[in-house]
Amino acid sequence: MFTNKRLPRRTFLKGMGAVVALPMLDAMVPAFARGSGFDAKAPVRMGFAYVPNGIVMKDWTPKSFGKEFEFTRILKPLESLREDLFVLSNLDSHTGNALGDGPGDHARAGASFLTGVHCRKTAGADIRGGVSVDQVAATGLNGQTRFSSIELGCEDSRTVGDCDSGYSCAYTNSLSWRTPQTPMPPEVNPRAAFERLFGTEDLSVDPQTRARRAKYRKSILDLVSEDTRALVKTLGPGDRRKMDEYLFSVREVEQRIAGADKDPRRPPPGIDKPTGIPFEFPEYCKLMCDLQVLAFQADLTRVATLVIGREGSNRVYPEIGISDPHHPLTHHRNNSEWVDKVTRINTLHVELFAYLVGKLKATKDGDGTLLDHSMLVYGSGIADGNKHTHEALPVLLAGRGGGAFKPGRHLTFANGTPITNLYLSMLDRVGVHPETLGDSTARLNQLDTL
Repeated sequence: MFTNKRLPRRTFLKGMGAVVALPMLDAMVPAFARGSGFDAKAPVRMGFAYVPNGIVMKDWTPKSFGKEFEFTRILKPLESLREDLFVLSNLDSHTGNALGDGPGDHARAGASFLTGVHCRKTAGADIRGGVSVDQVAATGLNGQTRFSSIELGCEDSRTVGDCDSGYSCAYTNSLSWRTPQTPMPPEVNPRAAFERLFGTEDLSVDPQTRARRAKYRKSILDLVSEDTRALVKTLGPGDRRKMDEYLFSVREVEQRIAGADKDPRRPPPGIDKPTGIPFEFPEYCKLMCDLQVLAFQADLTRVATLVIGREGSNRVYPEIGISDPHHPLTHHRNNSEWVDKVTRINTLHVELFAYLVGKLKATKDGDGTLLDHSMLVYGSGIADGNKHTHEALPVLLAGRGGGAFKPGRHLTFANGTPITNLYLSMLDRVGVHPETLGDSTARLNQLDTL
């Protein structure tokens, strides 16, 4: 019998302070409406992944354009995802330049990348930047999801003080800005991010108190087990399989966080390893990627930023045999050994982005995959790290934006095209239509035409 009864899209499993949202299930669409498009169209998500200190551009930019472009050394990890992404060349962040303010390119690069606004040079409390594209989207979509946006990061930093030639640390630490005076620092602790998404624990308490609580902490899924059993009994075979796959992913992420809590290895003296952060950087970044995928899958949010590394980062990468800090290496003065090390770091970062894109592609969502219904920008506010250039930035765009985009191409744009033009085009796809954003001049029409 066909009825109007269905499972509400925003159904949660609840118990003992835990709140677990559900992925899109067939039971959330009335039987008579399946195939008709009624309430079945998946939402479009928007994400931004940022890498610091620029790129070795000769090993990034393909020489050919259109669909037959080659994958360069740095882009090689993405080759299996050719049909799912754009390489976008010649987009600029002009507002990252000095414009009379002298040194401080790293601070300006991070602060302007998503805003298109030249930030005020100050190390005091009178910071001023712009509203970032993710927060424009978050405001426009407010109320449609549990969280208007999530901000994740893989490198901690203070938000006050001088971090770059007279520029506040807020500029180097925060990619996302809710208002010109309000940065949105990323959450760098996977445990805290997980509990924000799936629990209600007070994260403001001191670490010692939280550690005592952790001794008695059950799995999030154990806390909602009664609700889960009751729900699963009402689902068909297909939805039961989806639920099993989704809950397995939640459990697996939770177990990896717990494993990081117990890892006896520690960073060098003087550096604290916050609870829940894996010792090895690739595993750390993948864990943050998995949290973003879960947030998209359960429609907890449709807007996310991921700071893979903050501007001016001095992270070392022993996992790939590099013990030199990243930032100094980028000032290589064409030393071939240093250039090669930077290229290897750049390639590792792309491998991690490929992991995120691959996970989205492997996750079913409505009539397609999460990647089909997403738009993910990967890039840096600096092109050549040796020269601190902000023109012809390294930029990728993955996903189809709900069918609006036609990826699988290397596109180049006219000189002087602001990267904010890309963001206006993306905002249109989530139903948010500002006239301008920062220094934008127009939309990019090439993304949806062959």
